[in-house]
Amino acid sequence: MSLFDRNGPGRRGPAELVPTVDDLEYARAHFGGAPGRSAVVMTMGALHEGHATLIRAARERVGKNGFVVVTVFVNPLQFGAGEDLDRYPRTLDADLELASANGASAVFAPSADEVYPGGQPQVRITAGPMGDLLEGASRPGHFDGVLTVVAKLLHLTSPDVAFFGQKDAQQLAVIRRMARDLNFPVEIVGVPTVRETDGLALSSRNRYLSARERHTALALSRALFAARDRLAAQEALHARAVALPGAQGRAETRAEALSRLGEARAAADTHAVAQAADGGGAEAVRAAARAVLDEAAKAEPPLVLDYLALIDPADFTEVEDTHRGEAILALAARVGTTRLIDNIPLTFGATQGAAT
Repeated sequence: MSLFDRNGPGRRGPAELVPTVDDLEYARAHFGGAPGRSAVVMTMGALHEGHATLIRAARERVGKNGFVVVTVFVNPLQFGAGEDLDRYPRTLDADLELASANGASAVFAPSADEVYPGGQPQVRITAGPMGDLLEGASRPGHFDGVLTVVAKLLHLTSPDVAFFGQKDAQQLAVIRRMARDLNFPVEIVGVPTVRETDGLALSSRNRYLSARERHTALALSRALFAARDRLAAQEALHARAVALPGAQGRAETRAEALSRLGEARAAADTHAVAQAADGGGAEAVRAAARAVLDEAAKAEPPLVLDYLALIDPADFTEVEDTHRGEAILALAARVGTTRLIDNIPLTFGATQGAAT
C-alpha cells in the first residue's frame, strides 16, 4: 500500500507505508515542505519510545508543515556471521502506528531488493580506523555496512537534518565523521538515550531477555551510573580542596588539606587523595563501573562483558588517566544470547575552572 496516490489531488494523509524508491522520490518531490524543513529518522524497525523520541525531535525541528520520513530497513550489510539478522524483530504494522502517532509524514520501508537491486553493493563506504575499535572490533565490518546504508538513505531522502540516538554512540560518531569528511549536506543531530523506568536503555533487543536475564542486564546502567557518581564525588572533592587557603600547591599539600576537611577515607590513601584533589583519575571512574560488572558476572544468569571503555568522543580511543574534558564511558555485554550496549557522557575537570 502506498501513501501517495499519484492520480489523486496531491494531498498527504496520515503516515503510511512508502515501499519503493519511486514512491519515496514522489513523496519527497511533492510533499517535501519548504527548504530547510525536511528530516529523516533511520531505524531498523521494532520501534519503541526511544525511536518515538527521535521522531518527535525531528517534527519539532522542521515544524508542523515540514517533512519527516522514518526509514524502516533491517540492513543485512551490518550483520556479521552468526548474528541475529533473521531473528531481528519485524513489527511493521506497529511501527507505522507509532511513527504516525509521533509526527512522521511517511515511513519508507523497502525490501532488501529495493535498497540493493542486483544484490549487495560491490562499492561500500569504510568507517576507517574508528570503525575498527570497540563495536567494530567485536563485529568486523559492522560500521562499513552502517555507513553504506546511511549514505544511501541520505541520498534517497535528501534531508536537511538527520536524527540518531546517542545510545549507539560509536555509530553516531562514525556517521558524523562520514558526513563531515565526505561533505554530506546534512546536519547530524544526536538525541540523548531514553531509558526504561528501571534504568535499562531502550533497545529492540530487550524483548529477547527473560525476567532473570533482564535483572542481570540492569548491571549495565548501574555500572554507568556508579561511574558517573564516582566522578561527581571526585569533582566535588576537588572543588572543596582547592577552595582551602594554601591548597593551590603540590598534590601532597592538597591531600593534607583534604585531611583537615575530615575526608578520612580519602586521607587513608595518600595517592588516592592526591588524585581526587586534582579532579580524579579516569581509572577510578572505570573501576567504579567495573566493580558493578564484576558482581553481575557472578549472577545467574551471568553478565559476560565484551568491553568497558572510557573514550574520547572525537576518535573513540581510550583516554589517559589525566584526561580533562568530554569523554564517553561505553560498554557492551551479553546476557544469555542477547548482546546489549550502553554508554554515558562524562566531563572530567568540570569544576576545575571555577575552583582555581
